[in-house]
Formats: sequence, structure tokens, C-alpha cells
Amino acid sequence: MSTAAKTPNPRPRPADQHEAIRKRAEEIYIRNGRIPGRDTENWAQAEKEILHECAEQPIRRAIVVRVRGTQYIGQYTPESSDGYVAGEFGPRASIPVRFHGNKMFVKRPNGKVLETIVVNRIG
Repeated sequence: MSTAAKTPNPRPRPADQHEAIRKRAEEIYIRNGRIPGRDTENWAQAEKEILHECAEQPIRRAIVVRVRGTQYIGQYTPESSDGYVAGEFGPRASIPVRFHGNKMFVKRPNGKVLETIVVNRIG
């Protein structure tokens, strides 16, 4: 079995966040009856809502493992990873993997097991 890639944190990047705030401000404008002259208030409310939503989302990471031609994407949180650091496995490294329901258990080089939830299966 081999690892193929790791995915980055899904939290919005600054440009994405700016766009999310802009869209939310527009939604607030429409929801409040399209009252002119309230752009600053709508933006402030949208920014508050979006930043609050982003703060609530846990950081999630993913590891991609290929098993007999099928690619599995396992998602985990840093808090539950027992110190796993992306890059512990080299590309195409042979690693022990076992599955149980929607969980994937990846044995790390140090003997510890990284427990993930399978969020996608390709192949």
C-alpha cells in the first residue's frame, strides 16, 4: 500500500473568506429588504458571522492511501492523530493499512496507528 498525497486544511483562505463575506453581506442586504445605505453594517454583520463559522470548524487533515488500485482518502483531526505529521510516509511507501466500516487505520513508522474516517474512495 502506498500514500499518494496529503490535503491541506479546508478552512477558507483570505481571498475565499473575503468572497464568503461579500456573499453573506449581499444575503443580509436582500434579507433585510434591500435598504440602501447600510453597506457598512451589512458587511460588519457578514464578517462577524463568517469569522465565527470559521472559528467553529475543527481543523481537518487527510491522508491518501492506494490499496490494490483503489485510492482511499482518510480524514483526521490533528488532536486525534497522536502526533502524526504529514510527510511521515514517503511517496509510494509500503505501509500496513486495515479497514473497519468507514474507518481506515494506517500503521505509522513509529508503530502508532493513525485512525481516519474514509471520506472518499476512488477506483
